[in-house]
Amino acid sequence: MLYGAILGLVLVGIAALSVYSLKLGALVGPGVESSFGYAVALMFLLAALGAHTAEATYRLWPLGRRFLPTPPGPISERMVANFLKVLVLVLAGGAIAYLVAGLLT
Repeated sequence: MLYGAILGLVLVGIAALSVYSLKLGALVGPGVESSFGYAVALMFLLAALGAHTAEATYRLWPLGRRFLPTPPGPISERMVANFLKVLVLVLAGGAIAYLVAGLLT
């Protein structure tokens, strides 16, 4: 009951903020950028609240979990290498996006 009420209110809030964001139109007026930023930030906050509520409800469900997650294994050199590969890829993508944005402005 509580989960349904919270999720319903969150979905109504996200819908209202989405309509508000679309109603703002072009992001060139005074104060529109910050208003759009606040609306997007609130949408993400409400989505996180909905996900947290769903996860907490699942964890505290009266019937308990259906399965137990496996414990994580030890950290190996291969895992560290994969992490470093992904980190380098993300940093390179960010640097390329920064350079392209600088060229476009």
